[in-house]
Amino acid sequence: MTVLGTAETFKRDWLDGFVTAYGREVRKVPDAYGVVGRHVPRRGKVAVVIGGGCGHYPAFAGLVGPGLADGAVVGDVFTSPSAEQVYRTARAADGGAGVLFGYGNYQGDVLHFGLAARRLAAEGIDSRTILVTDDVASGPADKPESRRGVAGDFFVFKIAGAAAERGDDLDGVYAAAVKANAATRTFGAAFGGCTLPGADEPLFTVSDSEMELGLGIHGEPGVRTVGRLGAVELADELVDGLLPELPTGDGRVAVMLNGLGRTKYEEMFVAYKRVHERLAAAGLDPVHIEVGEFVTSLNMAGVSLSVMVLDDELAELYAAPCSSPGYRGSGIQLESVPLSSTVDHALARPEGDGRGIVDRALTAAMHSIEENEAELGRLDAVAADGDHGLGMTRGIRAAVAAARRLEGESVADALLAAGTAFADAAGGASGALYGVLLAETGAGLRGEITAHTVADAVDGAVRAFVELGKAEPGDKTMLDGIEPFRAALREHADSGVADAWRKAAQGATLAAQDTANLLPAKGRAARLAQRSQGHADPGATSFALIVTAVGEVLGRTD
Repeated sequence: MTVLGTAETFKRDWLDGFVTAYGREVRKVPDAYGVVGRHVPRRGKVAVVIGGGCGHYPAFAGLVGPGLADGAVVGDVFTSPSAEQVYRTARAADGGAGVLFGYGNYQGDVLHFGLAARRLAAEGIDSRTILVTDDVASGPADKPESRRGVAGDFFVFKIAGAAAERGDDLDGVYAAAVKANAATRTFGAAFGGCTLPGADEPLFTVSDSEMELGLGIHGEPGVRTVGRLGAVELADELVDGLLPELPTGDGRVAVMLNGLGRTKYEEMFVAYKRVHERLAAAGLDPVHIEVGEFVTSLNMAGVSLSVMVLDDELAELYAAPCSSPGYRGSGIQLESVPLSSTVDHALARPEGDGRGIVDRALTAAMHSIEENEAELGRLDAVAADGDHGLGMTRGIRAAVAAARRLEGESVADALLAAGTAFADAAGGASGALYGVLLAETGAGLRGEITAHTVADAVDGAVRAFVELGKAEPGDKTMLDGIEPFRAALREHADSGVADAWRKAAQGATLAAQDTANLLPAKGRAARLAQRSQGHADPGATSFALIVTAVGEVLGRTD
C-alpha cells in the first residue's frame, strides 16, 4: 500500500491541508512547520508545546487546542523537527509564563528540542521538558529513563494541557506532566508494516500467520514475533505485558486502546471487551476509556494498549474539558465504567429434560447451524458476501435465548419471540425471512397442535415469506427448499407430526442439493449468477439443516 504524496513535499502538503481544514481552531506558525491554537498566545498562561515527526496523526498537530497543547511542531515522517522549527513554534505560543516541551524520548527530538530550549533561555524565556517514556517493551523497568514514548504521549499531553489551563505555573505544569508520565505504561502489537510516502514497499512485513509484539511508532518491527492471535488472545498479551509494570494506586485507571493507522475501530472494540474484563479481574477500575486512533504510525496495522494509574489530581486533570481537531474532552466526571455484555444469559442455562419443545427443537437447530457455519459461509461467498453462516449463527442463538425466556408459555408465543429475536440478531435478508417463518408458524399454532394444524401454520408462514421476499420457485433462494418442505408436510399430515416432519425435511434436503443446478435470480447472488452454478444455495441449505434437526427432536417425542 502506497501512502499518498511524495517524500519531498509530504510534510508541507499535509500540514497546509490540515490548517486549511481546521483554520477555525489552529493557525500555521509563519515560516515554520508548526501550528498554534487560535487561542494563543495567552498572557500569563504556560504554553504547552509538543511535537515530533509526522505520520502519527492526530499526534501532534491534531492535539492543539484549549485544554490540550498550545502548539505543535512537525518534523518529516518519523524524523524530529529541527531546533529552528521548535524555537519558532515555541515563540509563537509563549504567553510570558514559560514553555513546557513535551515529546517522546528519542535522541533526535531530545537534541533539537534541547537546543531550542537553550535559545529560549538566552532570550529570557524559561522552559521545562517532559520526556515521555511509557513503552514497556523498549527498556528495563529499573531504567525507565531509557524507554521511548509511544501512545502514552496522549495521556501526558492531556494532563499537562489541563494543568496549564487551570492556571498552574511552569513548575506546577511540569510536576503534573512528570506524575502522568510515571503513572503511564504502554504495550503494543503490529500485524503489518507501514509504508513511507512515495515508497512502494512497507518498512517491514509481517507474515499472515504471525504478529509482532512490542513495536514502536516509527515503522519498527516488534521485539518478539508470535503466531497470529485472535482478539481475545491479543488482548490477553497486551494486558499481561502491562499488569506487572503498573505502579500501585487506588485502582482507578484511564485506559486507551490505540489504533496504529490501519486497524478497524470495530476490531479494536472486540479486543477492548477482553481488555476490560482482564483489568477488572485484576482489581482495576477503568474510569475513563478511549478506543480509537491517537498516536498512529502512518498505515501500520496494529494496536497498542496504554494504562495510566490515577490519583485524585490526575483524575481531575484528565476529566477536564478540552477541544482540538483530533480530540475533544467533554469534562464529564470520571466514574466506573461497567462491562457491557451482549451475551444472553438464557443461553447459559442448562439444557435439562424439562425444557419445552420449542426450546429443544431450536437448540438442536442451533447446534446444527453452528457445526455447519463455515460451510454456509463458503456457499454464500461463491456469489455473495460470505456472511450467511455468521448471520444464521447469530440469529439462531438469539432465537434459542428468546424461547428459553418464555419457558412455560405457549408454543405460539415462544415461536413469535424466537422469530423476532432471530430477525433482530441476524439482520440482512435472511434474518428478516427466517424471522417471518418462525413468527408466522407460531401465529398459526394458537389452538390444538396436530399434524394438520402444523401443516396449516407452515402454509401460512410460507405465504407470508413469499409476500415479503417476492421470490418464486426456481429463483435459487431459500424458497426452493421451503416449498418442497411445505408440500411434503401437507401430503404426509395423516401420518402424524413427527413422521410428516421427517419426510418433509428429507425433501427439503434433496431440494437444497438440487439448487446447485439453478441460477440465482434474486438478491446479491443474481449479479454473479454463473459463478453460483454447481453450488447449492446457502439459504436453502441452512433451511434443510434446521428442519432436519427439528425433525430429530420431534422423533424423540413420539
